[in-house]
Amino acid sequence: MFEIILNISLVITSIALLLALVRAILGPTTSDRILALDTLGMMLVAIIGMVMLLHETVVYADIALVVAIIGFVGTITMAKFIEKGDIIDDN
Repeated sequence: MFEIILNISLVITSIALLLALVRAILGPTTSDRILALDTLGMMLVAIIGMVMLLHETVVYADIALVVAIIGFVGTITMAKFIEKGDIIDDN
C-alpha cells in the first residue's frame, strides 16, 4: 500500500515539476522565473527523497543535499542581483 502511495506521489510531483518548468520558461517577470527555478529545485529534492524511500536506500541523500544547497544559493544570488544589480560588493 505504501508503494502505491509513493508512486502516486511521484506522478503528482512530476506533473507539478513540469508545470513549474513551464512557469520558469514562460514567466512574465524575472522574479517569477527565479521562484519557479527554486520550486523546481525543491521538488527535485522531494522526488529524490521519494525515490530513496521507494528503493529503501540512502544512496541519493548526498545528491539531494547538493541540489538543495545549489538551489538555495542560486535563489539568494539572483534575489541580490535583482535588488542591487551587483552580486559581489566592492566594499
